[in-house]
Amino acid sequence: MPYQAVLLGVAGLIPFLFLPLAAVLNLMPLHESARYFTQYSAVLLSFFGGIYWWDALNKKAYGPQLVIAMLPTITGWLCLVFAGNLSTLGVLSVAYLAVLFYDKQVLALDKSAIVSYITLRMALTTVVVLSHAWLIFLF
Repeated sequence: MPYQAVLLGVAGLIPFLFLPLAAVLNLMPLHESARYFTQYSAVLLSFFGGIYWWDALNKKAYGPQLVIAMLPTITGWLCLVFAGNLSTLGVLSVAYLAVLFYDKQVLALDKSAIVSYITLRMALTTVVVLSHAWLIFLF
């Protein structure tokens, strides 16, 4: 995995870690932290839809895989629509786990690329899901 990809992936964790911490340290109200957290999480989740869209087009998989490529974006959008509901954080957590599972099953990368990509994604997804659980716990 290119160093830049790892660095950007880790940097993408900053809002997931900072926003719950900001609430704990009373740097911002919990409801505000949760709102920003949910917004960031939903936007980042939709990013995976673009990866799947590219993968489907690259493999000329214009059937179900192309439709599935839209699910992270639709899920993220629905979580924004229903933001403020605590269960939204649970839905986002499950969505990140589903995206990771889908990555492992479907993405068309050569073996060395998929191993390093999945290793990175497992580490990042673990932090993301734990940060969702942390924010849920704070409520």
